[in-house]
Amino acid sequence: MNDHNNPQVARLPEHLKQFIVEQHYEKYTPIDQAVWRYVMRQNYDYLKDVAFYPYIEGLKRAGLSIERIPDLKTMNENLGKIGWGAVTVDGFIPPAAFMEYQAYKVLVIAADIRQIKHIEYTPAPDIIHEASGHAPIIADKDYAQYLQYIGEIGSKAMFSYNDFELYESIRHLSILKELHDANPEMLSKAENDVFEKQQSLGKPSEMALLSRLHWWTVEYGLIDTATGPKIYGAGLLSSIGESASCMLDSVAKIPYTIDAVNVPFDITQTQPQLFVTPDFENLITVLEEFANKMAFRTGGKSGLEKAIECKNICTVVLSSGIQISGVIDKIELDTNDEPSLIVFNSSVALAFNHKQLRGWDKSVLDKGFITPVGKIKNSAKLLEDLSDQEIEEFKNTGTDLSEFYFESGIVLKGVLRQLIKKNYKTIAIIFSNCRVYDSITGHDFYNEPEDFILTVGANVTSVFCGAADKDAYNQEAFISKKTTPNFVEYSAEIIQLHQLYDQIARLRKVGGSDLEIKKIWETLKSNYPEDWLASMELYEYLITEDKLPAISSEIKNSLEKTAIADPHLEKLVQDGFRVIKNQLKSFA
Repeated sequence: MNDHNNPQVARLPEHLKQFIVEQHYEKYTPIDQAVWRYVMRQNYDYLKDVAFYPYIEGLKRAGLSIERIPDLKTMNENLGKIGWGAVTVDGFIPPAAFMEYQAYKVLVIAADIRQIKHIEYTPAPDIIHEASGHAPIIADKDYAQYLQYIGEIGSKAMFSYNDFELYESIRHLSILKELHDANPEMLSKAENDVFEKQQSLGKPSEMALLSRLHWWTVEYGLIDTATGPKIYGAGLLSSIGESASCMLDSVAKIPYTIDAVNVPFDITQTQPQLFVTPDFENLITVLEEFANKMAFRTGGKSGLEKAIECKNICTVVLSSGIQISGVIDKIELDTNDEPSLIVFNSSVALAFNHKQLRGWDKSVLDKGFITPVGKIKNSAKLLEDLSDQEIEEFKNTGTDLSEFYFESGIVLKGVLRQLIKKNYKTIAIIFSNCRVYDSITGHDFYNEPEDFILTVGANVTSVFCGAADKDAYNQEAFISKKTTPNFVEYSAEIIQLHQLYDQIARLRKVGGSDLEIKKIWETLKSNYPEDWLASMELYEYLITEDKLPAISSEIKNSLEKTAIADPHLEKLVQDGFRVIKNQLKSFA
């Protein structure tokens, strides 16, 4: 992996690096470059008045140009100066991974770019959205702090199997939408599949709810100013259609509070309402309010129940600090409805401070795992706080057998072989010939001669999604099998169109003869009458250089006819004329 000498990218853990793909800059076509340029020129013309952060200054600081699609090396050189980095990935990646990248202060940028038919907006992640939307505002320290913090919170959020199925459906739909030869029947089927999965999600998980807060802030957020709401959300900043329509009175502007978590969103539609924050500090206040109810902070019975619903690898943190990572099957409760025993149905690994304990990986603890939780009966001190000598006192006189009676009624009897301690606390005890049973019902939970490890803790302080030490655990990432096609076979007709776009781009740099310009226009007019963007670029060049007024007039008339014939193109054409009229100066 090429980290482009960016320290943030270099320190990414292995489980995140597996999502990274090469940018392959050479695969961007001249049409792709023209799409980027059109969108960026429109953005500057409009966003300079409605974007919260000075847009051009933000682009420069992130290493972006209006003229050309950014390359990852330049972006990382510039983002590195403000403590961030960037990587390219293949389309949508799982929300948990996306959030964790933000926690590491790395922007995730989809390597692909939208097609010209989706130039105003695409539900698929693309380099316009990620680079021109997220990167320019990163230089704002308050916003960058929030972006990193929501990433840290999100990396611990519980998600469900239904969440992942919905993610797979959305990813599949986004890939289909950007195919050059998308089958309408397949598209319709994929859209229905997304709708059905959205309807059958059931109670939203922590990740689903947090994704709403992320959507209404990072993607579609507005911030209040003395002159009214301004845009800071990347989804709006990168959509030349919705960045304008969102400011209409028909789009409700609602004060941003924790209530936003109750408002779902649809990535395929324009948003009927937006949320306005008074400042970025309020974003963190709302996030804290939500995080305080998440399993990684509440722990206990509710946290364990969320982990069971998750049906994925989760980590349980006990009061001693020990971390147990695996798939939780069920829990036993005491008479006070508090957890008394936790049952894992998969291989588990033990860790402390997110570092796996040597000798206690999932290859060792590979037959499931149980552990009692709670206080020891008739003990003034918690088990984790007892000295070695005090623990020795649990041994029966004249035998090697130690007996631990928990207040819950759980009993552990076994030959104590070893104490594992960290920070002056006992975090685990190893027994042989151990029996764990319920003294009330007599039910045996464990009764084997081989070693049994008791993870020590009076209570469950935290539960979060994923392994404590993901790389050591070698947790299998949810990498979709649906990949974006990385090769497009263009017809001779399209290759010729690419060449025409390339010729027009060269005109802007070094100029050209009247004969060359006339040939370009004649070819466009004859062979590509529906391609409005190449005509717009040629018209821009002629107007800017004050050349061949008869041809520029003919091109303008042709574009106006195209707009009349296709209402979808009317705004794009008129917006193109407006930008040209304003005579914006591009920068490289």
